[in-house]
Parts: sequence; structure tokens; C-alpha cells
Amino acid sequence: MGQIKVTPTPIKGLYVIEPTVHGDSRGYFTETYNQRDMAEAGLNMRFVQDNQSMSVKGVLRGLHFQKEFPQGKLVRVIRGRVFDVAVDLRRRSETYGKWYGVELSEENKKQFYISEGFAHGFLVLSDTAEFCYKVTDFYHPGDEGGLAWNDPAIGIEWPELVGDYKGSAKAEGYTLADGTPLLLSEKDQLWRGLQDTFAF
Repeated sequence: MGQIKVTPTPIKGLYVIEPTVHGDSRGYFTETYNQRDMAEAGLNMRFVQDNQSMSVKGVLRGLHFQKEFPQGKLVRVIRGRVFDVAVDLRRRSETYGKWYGVELSEENKKQFYISEGFAHGFLVLSDTAEFCYKVTDFYHPGDEGGLAWNDPAIGIEWPELVGDYKGSAKAEGYTLADGTPLLLSEKDQLWRGLQDTFAF
């Protein structure tokens, strides 16, 4: 091994991965994924699809999860920076409802592996951000669920975000510290909290 550094987080199933970067005056080279190195680190997932998105500053995507066809995700940022978050939705987990976040950027080149069974979201902190991720299952239309990004029961501490919770996931009244308005899709403003979403 030696090409990657894998750091387990306090929540089982979440890993921060740092690849080796070879740089000189011309630029740099890095392996963004190596199945053998991952396997040697105990990560034996199989990816079936690559996705990429671009978002502008203040965009928050999430919190999303898959209901019947859960996906593991290996996420990274190739331009800009984001704060990336995963929330444990595994009912029998000791950390159910807990969250972990990490800043991903083109500078730090960190990756975040999120196992199946988590909700996922990210907040764009740079002018723009290009976000890439591998997934362990194909996209299934109609299978997406979601949670309110600002649910007090989860209590995510989004960096640089200013505003007060008013009982819903609506973006109104929230900005980044520099005044950039928070931008969410219509759908992401309608998600409910953890207890309402998974009430029995």
C-alpha cells in the first residue's frame, strides 16, 4: 500500500481518504482511485457509476438517501471547496442520527467514503465547486428520500452559515457569513426532520 491514507471517523462506515500527491514545478499527479490499495485498507466496495456536478457558492444539496437501493459513495472535489456531511440512518447503529462532516477541496484532495445506510449532503463554500463521486449501485428513479438539512435533532454545524431555525428546511433567512444567500432546491426545502421521516 502507501498510495493512500485511510482514516476511520468516530462513526463506523465513514472514512476520510488522502491520496499521495506527486508534485513539482510542472504540476502534480495522483491516483484518485486504486482498487488494490482500497482492498488492502479493508475497503472492498465495488463501484458501478461515476457522477459529477457543479454548484455555485451557497448551494446546499441534501440531505439525501436511497430508500430501497442504498448507495455507498466515494466523494471528492476537483474544483473549489465544500463541507461534506453524512448522517447515520442505520437503526441498530450506536451512532444512529449522528453526523460527521469534512471539508473537501481541490487543495487538500481529500476523499470521503460514505457506506450504505447514510444520508448525505454538502454546502458549497467557494465561488463554484465541481463535485465528483463514485457509487456502489445504479441510480433508481423514485428511490430518493431526504431529511431536513437543519434538523435540530441532528444538529449539523454547517461552517460559515448564519441564520436561525424557523421550524422548516426552507432556505429563507439563511446566508453565508459574507452575505451569500443559501440556495436549496424546492424539494430539499420540503424534507422533514429525522423523527418525522422515520416515525413508526
